[in-house]
Amino acid sequence: MQVEEHGWESPAIGHEMRLKVYGHDGLPIVAFPPQAGRFSDFESFGMVEAVAHPIDGGRIRIVAVDSIDNESWSNFSISPADRARRHDDYDRYLVDELAPWVRERTGWSAIWTTGCSMGGYHAANALFRHPDVFDGCVAISGLYQLRTFIGDFVDDRVYFNSPLLFLPGLDDPVVLGRLRAATICAVVGQGAWDEEMLADTRALGDILAAKGIPATIDVWGTDVNHDWPWWRRMLPYELERLGV
Repeated sequence: MQVEEHGWESPAIGHEMRLKVYGHDGLPIVAFPPQAGRFSDFESFGMVEAVAHPIDGGRIRIVAVDSIDNESWSNFSISPADRARRHDDYDRYLVDELAPWVRERTGWSAIWTTGCSMGGYHAANALFRHPDVFDGCVAISGLYQLRTFIGDFVDDRVYFNSPLLFLPGLDDPVVLGRLRAATICAVVGQGAWDEEMLADTRALGDILAAKGIPATIDVWGTDVNHDWPWWRRMLPYELERLGV
């Protein structure tokens, strides 16, 4: 498997952001780590190995990226407004730096996203906020609102980074058209530690259906808990199901 590691001083973030690319060809899929994770987590927890077959076959390339959750949503030493402001820095990094770099590096115009737990939130949020930049997502065991981190606080930045809040009011026909053309998959289990994620995934499915946005909402069994062994099964299964 071809593996490359890269990094640069991000103007949006103000410090170095690193990433790792796995594969020699195929659809690039930006892989977000779990809460406060690093670019190395996707490999360390076996997710790269789980999708080695489509990587080695040149069908996909995994682009595993850093998070700054410990500076934003999970930084409980600063106010919710400041956490949201810092997350918007990360959003600029994704759109203005990462996505153009991925397109230039891979030669592909399409980019998907994926991630588990908090990474699932990032994968979905990036697509829903920027369907002009990202073309599909496989969001695994994610929350799609931010109450767990900031309680009931909502300002414009929180609102537009909470899919369960902003999607119901979305009426821009251009944005809706792009989302209807995207490939959207949200998968979750019904076992231990996934109760909130299960509720959010079902709520997301209901909102997307009401907006006429096609999506695969896949709820696994009561034995499927919020942990890597299941996520390592979910991602290759869903990619194959989606024809990737």
